[in-house]
Amino acid sequence: MALTFMDLVDVDLGKLHDAVSDWKKTVDGLRTLAESARKGMQAKSDSARWAGVNAAVTREFITKTAKEISDLHTEANSIYRVLKDGYEELASLQKKIKKAVEVDAVQLGVHVADIGGGKVRCFFPHVRGDTDQRTQEQLDSKAELESRINGILAHAAEIDESLARALTKIHGNDPHNAGHSTYGSLNDAEVERALEIARKGDKMSDAELRELNRLLRFNSREKDGEFATKFYKGLGGPEDALAFYAEMSINGTAPDATKTRLNEVRDLQKVMGYTLANATDPDHKHHLPAGWGAEFRRLGTQPIAWERGQLEKPYGYQVLGGLLRYGNYDARFLTPIAEHITQLHKEDPERFLRNKPIGNPDLYGFNPSGKLGSGNDPLISVLEALGHSPEAAEDFFTKKPTAYNEDGTVKKDSHPGFKSYLSLFTDKDFKWTIDTNDRNILIDEDKSKDALNFGPKALGHALEAATTGRPYDSDDTAGAIPHTPERAKLVRDIVDKFGKNPELIRHNEKGDSDKESGPLYAMRGSLGDITAEYMADFQQSFANSNGRQFTPFGAPAGLIPANAHRFLAEVGQDPGAYASITAAQQAYTANIINDVINGNSDSSVSTAERLRNATRPGGIIAGIMSEARADAVLDYHSASDKEFNEAAADKQKWVDRLLSMGIDTVGKRVPFAGTVLGWASEDIQESVMKSIERDSSDQAEGGATRTYHEGRSALMDSVRNAVGIATVNSSLNYDTINDLKDSAANGADDGHTAGSSMESSGDAS
Repeated sequence: MALTFMDLVDVDLGKLHDAVSDWKKTVDGLRTLAESARKGMQAKSDSARWAGVNAAVTREFITKTAKEISDLHTEANSIYRVLKDGYEELASLQKKIKKAVEVDAVQLGVHVADIGGGKVRCFFPHVRGDTDQRTQEQLDSKAELESRINGILAHAAEIDESLARALTKIHGNDPHNAGHSTYGSLNDAEVERALEIARKGDKMSDAELRELNRLLRFNSREKDGEFATKFYKGLGGPEDALAFYAEMSINGTAPDATKTRLNEVRDLQKVMGYTLANATDPDHKHHLPAGWGAEFRRLGTQPIAWERGQLEKPYGYQVLGGLLRYGNYDARFLTPIAEHITQLHKEDPERFLRNKPIGNPDLYGFNPSGKLGSGNDPLISVLEALGHSPEAAEDFFTKKPTAYNEDGTVKKDSHPGFKSYLSLFTDKDFKWTIDTNDRNILIDEDKSKDALNFGPKALGHALEAATTGRPYDSDDTAGAIPHTPERAKLVRDIVDKFGKNPELIRHNEKGDSDKESGPLYAMRGSLGDITAEYMADFQQSFANSNGRQFTPFGAPAGLIPANAHRFLAEVGQDPGAYASITAAQQAYTANIINDVINGNSDSSVSTAERLRNATRPGGIIAGIMSEARADAVLDYHSASDKEFNEAAADKQKWVDRLLSMGIDTVGKRVPFAGTVLGWASEDIQESVMKSIERDSSDQAEGGATRTYHEGRSALMDSVRNAVGIATVNSSLNYDTINDLKDSAANGADDGHTAGSSMESSGDAS
């Protein structure tokens, strides 16, 4: 019977706490008794001179009695330890679910209903006559709350099942014999069960695979790494771990696999990846030996088998790559693997793809997720791994490359033959592969083109992590991380590379221009996110000022204006990148406006003039974005206005993140401080949406010019709105506020005119 919502909310865990205390007393008492038996009765028996019947019967009886007392202590200690762990985890989960229901749900205005099967449904109560529509933010919050509560319930059910199973094994159902399964913690029991299932390999049932996934999911991210380390050690060594995952991956993606099996194997890929990341972190109390990394590198070019007489065998890196796609890996483990794989690819791009099974209808290979390739090319996999591992990504792209031999050992006194991995991947002659098992790939031009974008997209993800200090797909609500000198320098290198060579990221779908698409245009979405993160540096580059308003968030990138312009003009043609940059630009400009009005300044220049100067750089970027959008829609036909408008809704995270950057940089200010996620953010988000919707280019050139003016007007409205927010609690009179709004708007308008009149990316050489 599944643990229900009400079970967890209403259960009195105080009784379990009392049981834990009682068992602790029992353990202490039995320890004393066992020690007394060992030092007293047993010691005297061992030293006595037995003869006759006593030698055969009494001595053996005393020995068995002493052992049984010791076994009772061991059994009691195991019961105490698993009960203690179970109580602590259930108490923590009960606290979380009560907060979710009694605080979060109440604040959101939703009801939580138990729908059975260990699940709940959250819903907004219907109010008669209430015709108001719920906002998307409210609906998203409701969905997140429902998912969170169901996750807590699933975790509690796993604890409950593991605890019951462990207690049964400890007791052994034998009232006359103590000493059965022994556990030092509930973790030990959970690892034992996980390995018990794993040893069945692809013979495990769907229910058993689901149970294995639950055990890994709820234990793989423990801070001390104990469960993760014991699990991987229990599988055997690196080769055994790869063989197990390979077997399950092929089993779940085979043509005859059910959708249920495929979904469970997809889940296994994720949780085994998270578990491996935890187990290989040397900073954890429990972790795998450093030799595992070296062994994985050695196995990278070796065939891996999981069946006797197996003919087709994948290379170790093809299998490992599937796991590396999930988890935040320590740089000391991942960076050497990433370097080795990249150098192997440089020497022979087709090396791993030649090992792909011929005629195999399997669509997923060792990447059951199906995202960005089948997993046969480990380069794409390891770039995705870097995209989730910021520390490793930063090391990979900013430190001097290390040369590796084919077996993964360091090549002494040798150079890999390139300056940096950024220069290697952005070389026009670098060869990306088509990593897919689709049989029709060679005759379907669109599928081939799409598959060739997998590598560049993964490269973009890796660069995002390296420059922002966050996994590329991290929580949208997570705050920004101050930029290190290494990350800022990498951003400058990226902007210089594509600013000087915009053709590398140009996308000409079916445009009037005869210029060809570049090999890396698919990574422009990531470049847009990087730009948004470093909006202060981009505005600084266009400011022609050393004023403190455009303070970088951490170390400065020191961008060269000409390169920054050409970079923005090309990147902004991507709808997602355009939306990220536009949202960040308006949010950052709002920060600057707030600082001018509410910050401390010794300047004798009027506030109106300072506002005009402060909004001009953002206006320049907005103008470049308008031209970039027009190029994409009118010249290259690579995107439509509909795509630009739809992308905007997904990029609102940059408003909150950039507002938080401003507060962290300048300090607490009125009125933004304390309202970053409140009305200030909502107003700015609305301005962003209106600006993007009105900055339209989806028509003939003459019409585009007319609606282009609407985009300028929307930009001016956005800065007027920002002034309104910044002066909401001020003592300024109505006329003064209006004059400040006009001054800010005129500065933005001047900038927009300058930015849009610059040489657009479509005309860049």
